[in-house]
Amino acid sequence: MVRFGDFQPLCSDTPSYPWCNLFYRQLQRDSPSTLTGLSIPSTSAPVGVNPTCGIPRLGQDGSIGNVANIAACGVSVLFIAFLLFLCNRRKAAVGRVELRTFLMLYLFTLPLQLLTTGSLLEQGSTALIALTAVHAGAVVALFWALLANAIVATQVVEDGTLASLVPFYIFTLITLGVGVYVSLDIALGVTDVIGGVSNPPERLGSIALFVITSIWPGVCAIAYLAIMSYIVIRVLNETRPMWYYILAATLFVLSQLAWFLLSGVICKGSGAKVDGSFVATILETAAVGVLYLAWKSITEESWDDDYYPS
Repeated sequence: MVRFGDFQPLCSDTPSYPWCNLFYRQLQRDSPSTLTGLSIPSTSAPVGVNPTCGIPRLGQDGSIGNVANIAACGVSVLFIAFLLFLCNRRKAAVGRVELRTFLMLYLFTLPLQLLTTGSLLEQGSTALIALTAVHAGAVVALFWALLANAIVATQVVEDGTLASLVPFYIFTLITLGVGVYVSLDIALGVTDVIGGVSNPPERLGSIALFVITSIWPGVCAIAYLAIMSYIVIRVLNETRPMWYYILAATLFVLSQLAWFLLSGVICKGSGAKVDGSFVATILETAAVGVLYLAWKSITEESWDDDYYPS
């Protein structure tokens, strides 16, 4: 019976799910007999824990790693760097600093995703664990930054000022730290409260990790959409920008469906050469791009003076 916080279904049925790297090390440390099938030996094991399908580690059995997602991450890095360039040019736009931080955080997650899902590093290795922990922390901080951008857009506190930026950066560091700590605890077993092995071990249970990597992003995304919908429809009295937000939300949902529903199908259909992670990466990056267009749309000069007086 699957309980709240169990990662076993995700780690066995969703190829290249990065947080499974943490549980692999946990089992390798405290319950090595639980690792079976594709998860042994660690030198060739794909991302996951006893996965039904997974891309073998680079160089093993002729594998070239998760090459499709590696390429998708590489292209996404260039695209987000271009968005950052465009964002920096709009120096008078409301929320520019906060949006730039959001884009920088997303940019930071891309090479981490490449390394944690690319089947490049050996499962259970300290390097992979450290990178996965930082990746988890960056994702937690990323969604805080997304929510913070919506709060800044309300102009409750003037954007770009110390009153806005100090809390913004403090909570960014806190959320980053929480994600890193929880992840390292699970992998290394620093405490029994968070990092203890579940009973039975194959449950791969961690409520803390599930909350920060699944519940928290979902709550932040919904809250962001709700706040921006209010600003666009009630404050700006516009409809065009709302379509951007709807499109961004749709792309994000599709990216998650691609990861959780299509990934295994693509993996088995390709003979474990690629999986759905590259589709998810492309759709997530597209969602970020549309969010930039939405921000640009609501910060046109003609609206700034009317709705965001200095």
